Amino acid sequence: MEAVTTLTALQDRIADSDQLLVYVSHPTCSVCHSLKPQVEEMLTEFPDIEAVAIDSDQVPEIAGAYSIFTVPVVLFFLDGRETLRRARFVPIGELTHQLERLQEMRG
Repeated sequence: MEAVTTLTALQDRIADSDQLLVYVSHPTCSVCHSLKPQVEEMLTEFPDIEAVAIDSDQVPEIAGAYSIFTVPVVLFFLDGRETLRRARFVPIGELTHQLERLQEMRG
C-alpha cells in the first residue's frame, strides 16, 4: 500500500485510478495498526485495485474533504466516485464480499 502524504496527491490518485482503495489511519490508533495488514492481505485477491494509505495526523484536512470522523476508514473509489465506505470496525470478510460484488457489477 503506497503512502500518500497530501490531500492533492490523494485527489490526483482518485482521479487517475479506475479502482482505488484508500486506507485512512492515525499513528496512535491500535485498531488501525492491526487492520492494515489484513486489508493488504485481502487486496492480493484483487490485482486490479490500486491502494493507498493516508495518515490523518499528517493530512488533517482529509477529515473535512471526505467527512471522516473516526479511523480507520476504508474508502473505495470506482472511476473517481466513492462507492464504498467502512469505518472504525471493518470486518475483512464483509469488505472482501462487497469488493467482489463491485467487481462483478463492473464486469
